Amino acid sequence: MNTDTKDVKEENANSDAQQLSASEVADDMNDYKTAEEKNEESKEEEAELEIKVVELNDKLLRLYSEYDNYRKRSLKEKIELSKMASEDIIVSLLPIMDDFERAVKSMNDVDDVQSIKEGINLIYNKFKTLLCQKGVEDLKSVGEIFNTDFHEAITNIPAETDEMKGKIVEEIEKGYCLNGKVIRFAKVIVAN
Repeated sequence: MNTDTKDVKEENANSDAQQLSASEVADDMNDYKTAEEKNEESKEEEAELEIKVVELNDKLLRLYSEYDNYRKRSLKEKIELSKMASEDIIVSLLPIMDDFERAVKSMNDVDDVQSIKEGINLIYNKFKTLLCQKGVEDLKSVGEIFNTDFHEAITNIPAETDEMKGKIVEEIEKGYCLNGKVIRFAKVIVAN
């Protein structure tokens, strides 16, 4: 009976091993199928991500091109604007240039100095009016307190009175403002 029991036990063990191995094989097959499905899913995700990368790269390239075109266009517009900004002033100055040419031409024919002076004063006033219309103003200097925001001291001289200390006594070259901004500092002599 020993051998029969032994045989039965071996058969039971073999059938258990077969059952275990069959279930293991089934589990392995399920794992293989799951891994294969996961691999397919990851390939699909990878393909989708690659498509997104291509789309984003395309968008980036287009955006960069648009920005580059905008930058070039605005630079070109600035250059044209700066070239043409002075056109208005030049066109306004041409009649004054014509007046000066007529004055120079008439100086040779006229013996009366008074009429030449009057003509030059008329041209000067016309020129000054044009500058005022364009926003240019004279800087007041003589008698004013020296201010480095508007004046440039050429030299200092001793003050005649205490009231004149730090004040401008003489203007060497006029200063000008354009729409409130100093475009040329007045060159002055200051009393100390």
